[in-house]
Formats: sequence, C-alpha cells, structure tokens
Amino acid sequence: MFYDIIKSFHLISIISWMVGLLYLPRLFVYHNDTKNLSDMDETFLLMEYRLLNYIMTPALVVTYVLGFLLLYDNTYFLSENYFLIKLFLVFCLTIFHFYLSILYKDFKKGYRFKKTKFYRIINEIPTLLMTFIIILILVKPNFQLI
Repeated sequence: MFYDIIKSFHLISIISWMVGLLYLPRLFVYHNDTKNLSDMDETFLLMEYRLLNYIMTPALVVTYVLGFLLLYDNTYFLSENYFLIKLFLVFCLTIFHFYLSILYKDFKKGYRFKKTKFYRIINEIPTLLMTFIIILILVKPNFQLI
C-alpha cells in the first residue's frame, strides 16, 4: 500500500511538472510579441516566474525524489532496456526544463533574440518526449540495445 501511495504522488508530480513544461513555452510565444518593460511584459514575467518557481521546479524535485524511492524498491528496472531509454528521455525533459529557465532569464533581461516561431516549435518538444515515455512505460517493448 505504501508503494501505491508513493506511486500515486509520483504520478501527480509528473502531471504538475508536465503541465508547466507544456505551458511555459506557450507563454513565451505570447511574451515574445510584447514590448520590453510594458505592462504586458511585466505580467508575463510574473506568470512565468510563478509557473517556473512555484509549480514546475518543486514538481520536478518531487518527481525525482519519489521516482528514486520507487526505483530503490524495484532496482530490477535498471536491467530493462525500455526503462533505461525512459530514464534518458526523462533526463532530456529535465534538460529542457533548465533550458526554459534560461529562456525565462533572457526575457527578464529584456532579450528578444529568438523569433516567435522558435517558441512555437520548442513547445512541441515535451509533448513528443512525453508520448515516447508513456509508450515505453505501458508497452514495455522487449528489444536489445547494441
């Protein structure tokens, strides 16, 4: 039962983290079209700050802590190739998370180096990674890595 509770909270934290990973780049799409130091610029900065620091980062930490607790109880997963690929994709999501925080800091400094299309494209990255992760977890493909 304790395992199921940990797993439930792990899933809740994943969902919270993913919501942020999906929404923050969308905020950047709209933020990029605002004028620096305008009221809308300040509003977007506040929204992005709160999303990143009050939702996404705590959810990331909880996801990892609970994930490691679950893995501690099931170390045999580390011998499964699909699980190792899943861990790699989760690491890619983590790198993406930190990249988004760098982009936020650029907005905070007033930089608008990237085109809006760039933010529209990167908005799809977490969706693709999440799709592959879910397929790996549910299907558990049995294939050999070279």
